Amino acid sequence: MYLITGASGGLAQTAAELLLESVPADQVILTTRAPGKLQSFADRGVHVRYADFAEPDSLEAAFTGAERMLLVSTAQVGSRIGFHRNAIEAARRAGVQYLAYTSIVGAGVEENDAVVCIEHRATEAMLRESGLRWNVLRDSQYAQAVAYFIAPGAVAMGQMVGAWGEGTVGFVSRDDCAATAVGALLGRGEDDRAYEVTGPEQLTYRQVCALISEISGTEVTYVPISDEDQYAVFDSIGVPREYDAEAIAASPIPWNSDDMVSFSRAIRLGHMASLSDTVQTLAGRAPRSMRSVLEEAAATWAPAGAVTEAAR
Repeated sequence: MYLITGASGGLAQTAAELLLESVPADQVILTTRAPGKLQSFADRGVHVRYADFAEPDSLEAAFTGAERMLLVSTAQVGSRIGFHRNAIEAARRAGVQYLAYTSIVGAGVEENDAVVCIEHRATEAMLRESGLRWNVLRDSQYAQAVAYFIAPGAVAMGQMVGAWGEGTVGFVSRDDCAATAVGALLGRGEDDRAYEVTGPEQLTYRQVCALISEISGTEVTYVPISDEDQYAVFDSIGVPREYDAEAIAASPIPWNSDDMVSFSRAIRLGHMASLSDTVQTLAGRAPRSMRSVLEEAAATWAPAGAVTEAAR
């Protein structure tokens, strides 16, 4: 049987749908903290089980019967390593034979001190020492994160401001990451190795900014800033520097600034630069381009000058 964790999340749900194109529903286990959100899968014969990485006692029973497992990484900075340790140990006890893990590009670069990469690197080490057969899927930055979260503000203000410098990123579609994960889960990869998962080209944020200008028909200026200036921007809108659950809940952005600034610095220093054919190899299809994702998202962007008008 095949198992996908965190199945009420976006990537995991997409992966589940793709998996069901190749595997009978009664051979699929989906685990989640909110089983009610997956009733449509249960109605199709999928095994939907409660599991919470923060509750280790809930995991072994949830994983029992699975032979191959996709561990979709959690998003909680500061608790990610412990949660993943709980999941890997429970998988081993439950008799899982193979585990694929969604990591991040740059995690294999030892000098990369981005908070997110440090945490994923630690999980990768646990997986290598687990005794399970494994694959690590080091996903590049999602193209959708730029298209739906960064681009709208850039178009509205006429500026894209950040500390990414001229570093390159192989931006990848989240759907391609899901398809690649399913390919690994189905055994299309080589066991016990890490795969970098990227889009078809590496781009700087300056180049992405130019694409946004072209697609929106609005002049958007690229404004590189320092880490200190980036911290100041986040400080000014109430984003906490370190992870704190209560502070994050009150923040306008669901991440702490140490996480975001260290990620931007890693891009600037070239630690997140990567280009691979993994999507083609494991998913069996060509990866989507950044341009195609931006074009799809463009209808959601506010018109130029919207921020100024709203402030009047």
